[in-house]
Amino acid sequence: MVGMRIEALTARRRSALWTRRGFSLMELLIVIAIILIILAVALPKMDKARMNASEMAVIRQIGTIHTVQAQYLSQFGKYAATLTELGPPTSGQAGPAAADLMPQSLAGGQKDGFIFQMQGTPGGYTINANPMTFNATGRRTFYSDQSLVIRQNWGPEPATVSSKELN
Repeated sequence: MVGMRIEALTARRRSALWTRRGFSLMELLIVIAIILIILAVALPKMDKARMNASEMAVIRQIGTIHTVQAQYLSQFGKYAATLTELGPPTSGQAGPAAADLMPQSLAGGQKDGFIFQMQGTPGGYTINANPMTFNATGRRTFYSDQSLVIRQNWGPEPATVSSKELN
């Protein structure tokens, strides 16, 4: 008789454990809600970090253009007037029209979510880097010239020679 009681108790315990094996619907909904709250807090910070990284890459790319312009000046005795003149040739030898001093990805004028524009000036050049989509690929615009000073503008308007200097 005692053995039957123990078996009955053990069977009830197993039955209770068997019915309580997973999560209830309410528990799952709470976990999903917590995950969504964490995502809602983290995503804006992640977008801001991505924009900061993209802007830092653009600053490095402007520095690359300055370096390449110095090489172009030493080879051809003048500054290049366009990014195409600094990039690889479409065919044949490198020369003043396409010096093969920087990769096509930058010479094409679009990189890291920014549009690069370079113009020749009498005795120099100017560079503008503007985000493709303001507040999505970047929050600043950049300007530089042969003086090697990089200037920035916190806004959608392109930076100019009178914009604040980047420190």
